[in-house]
Amino acid sequence: MVRDDPASRAFAALADPTRRAILEHLAAGEAGVVELAEASTLTQPAITKHLKVLERAGLISRARDGQRRPARLQLEGLAPVDEWLRRAHAAWSDRLDRLEAHLATQTETDD
Repeated sequence: MVRDDPASRAFAALADPTRRAILEHLAAGEAGVVELAEASTLTQPAITKHLKVLERAGLISRARDGQRRPARLQLEGLAPVDEWLRRAHAAWSDRLDRLEAHLATQTETDD
């Protein structure tokens, strides 16, 4: 099942540790491909490929600054991930509460 919704694109982008490292780097401020490549063991073309994935996922934006195309973190790109996690947390909490209540009634009947 392949999905192309914002949450799926964001989760797919975040699944890669290199892309998460790039996002952590960008959390300190904008950076270009050269700066990101210098901070890692990857080549500039490899960094560019990762940036394209992050951009398609809405996690970064890139602008023109002469020859340079700095990347900036886009926190609103994490909104679909945050929303999914909130729903999942609520559902899992509810299930665990019901399990706890069920186990409590089982313990009471065993006494």
